[in-house]
Parts: sequence; C-alpha cells; structure tokens
Amino acid sequence: MPAEALTAAPFFPPVLTRHAEAETCADPSSVMTLLADSDATADGFTSYRSTFAEGAVGAPAHFHTRATELFFVISGSLRVLVDEEVTVLEAGDFLAVPPHTPHAFAAAPGCEADVLFVFTPGMGRFDYLRLLGRVMRGESDAREIAESAERFDNHYVDSPVWRSALEASA
Repeated sequence: MPAEALTAAPFFPPVLTRHAEAETCADPSSVMTLLADSDATADGFTSYRSTFAEGAVGAPAHFHTRATELFFVISGSLRVLVDEEVTVLEAGDFLAVPPHTPHAFAAAPGCEADVLFVFTPGMGRFDYLRLLGRVMRGESDAREIAESAERFDNHYVDSPVWRSALEASA
C-alpha cells in the first residue's frame, strides 16, 4: 500500500453508533435499527440492521439505479430474489446486489432473520425506512412510497417468480 494511502484523510469521520442510542423503526413484521445514514458518511454508505419475525415479508421486488445493496445474515435465514432466482441465505452468508438488479427479501418460511444492510454509495435512506414503518402501521398512505421512488432510489417491479415463492409458503 502506498504511504500516501496510509496518511490520507478519510472522506468522512469515523462513525460510531451505540446500540443503546440507535433509533429504531418498527412495523408489525420487523424492527429496523438505524446505524449510519449518508449524511454522517459523506454519502459513502448507509447501514441499518433488520430483525424479521418468523416468515415476515421484507421488501417486494425492486431495484436501485445508483446503489449496491449489501446483505449480511447475522442469524436465522433470509429468502431472497436476485433477478429471477430465489435462494435462501443462512447465518454468515453475504450477498451484494448491484444497481439495476431486481431483488426482494423475506424471512425464510418458518424462520426469523437478523440482517445487516449496507447501501453504497449511501443516500438519505432513514426517512424511507421511517415512511415504511408509518405505512405498515396505517399512519401514512402507501402512495407516499410510490411517490418517493426517485428520492430514495427504490423502484418497485413486478416479479411473478417472487409472488409464486411467497404464495407457495403461505
């Protein structure tokens, strides 16, 4: 590694989020612990942790145009759609989904899941997670999610493969 790389100033200051101080967003199927949003990382990344109840559906099929979404399964099992393939990630598994790739996720049937999510480059995503919680609790209209697609780089798509996977486990 070049000496300049060792002494170069970071693009953002170190980020430390203490568990006891982290904001959480809850809906009927999951609890999201907000760890670092892009404003603290100079758009370097956004990260949060989600714990999904047994069999809980996470996100419907969608893609991002700018961000790569990283998944790390801390415990449990997470069922994911990537393009047209459905697979199950187990504790310790890692997945990186590049921009423009349709994907979806849910706790695997009969399982809970605890997952660390990272988006890079980051963007203000915590407001989107807060909105999701309000919609799931019936406090906001679902149209707000559709209207925020560009702002949060979250573009929903239809996936017959994902629908079939969810129906088969219902």
